[in-house]
Amino acid sequence: MIGKLTGVIDLVKNNQLLLDVNGVGYIVFASGRTLSKIGVKGDTCSVLIETHVREDHIHLYGFADALEMEWFNILTKVQGVGAKVGLAILSVASPNDLSLAIAAQDKAVFTQADGVGPKLGTRIVTELKDKVGNIDLSPTVTSSNTAAMAVDGHDNTQEALSALVNLGYGRSEAMIALSRAQKNLPDEADLGLLIKQGLKELSA
Repeated sequence: MIGKLTGVIDLVKNNQLLLDVNGVGYIVFASGRTLSKIGVKGDTCSVLIETHVREDHIHLYGFADALEMEWFNILTKVQGVGAKVGLAILSVASPNDLSLAIAAQDKAVFTQADGVGPKLGTRIVTELKDKVGNIDLSPTVTSSNTAAMAVDGHDNTQEALSALVNLGYGRSEAMIALSRAQKNLPDEADLGLLIKQGLKELSA
């Protein structure tokens, strides 16, 4: 099994790169996020590798960091999410965005990716809510963790969240706004004040 490759970038196109490792060219599939971070043709780079062995092929999937690779493994365990779709999701959302989207049950973040429709987006956020909830997949405490705790800790937050979503805001951005709003409000703040402060944060 190949776990890491270091070499010179020979070609980058679409969702893959050709990496020259001591004269041997490896085709590595990667997300847009990874491809944007590793450099351009002629640069030396290192990528972590997830090797998929099938009867008819061996595919190498590359990642700029361990966090993205961990998310790839988590996503591809969901029925209907293959390697290609997993990379597509990681191309449109960062790991922290994915944590927040799952906490907020915001399928819209996932349906931005090619190959993910509403039904699959719902399946992803539903199946991963419990699996990801207790795992720290970020290098630091993120807004998604803070927002999730805020929603759990205030009775009015769920109603305020629903109100902001009904006004057209995404669940993820509404959750972040309410989390920020609660820092400047007393615990017993009424629903109207919470919504008002949340809207202020959204317009900032």
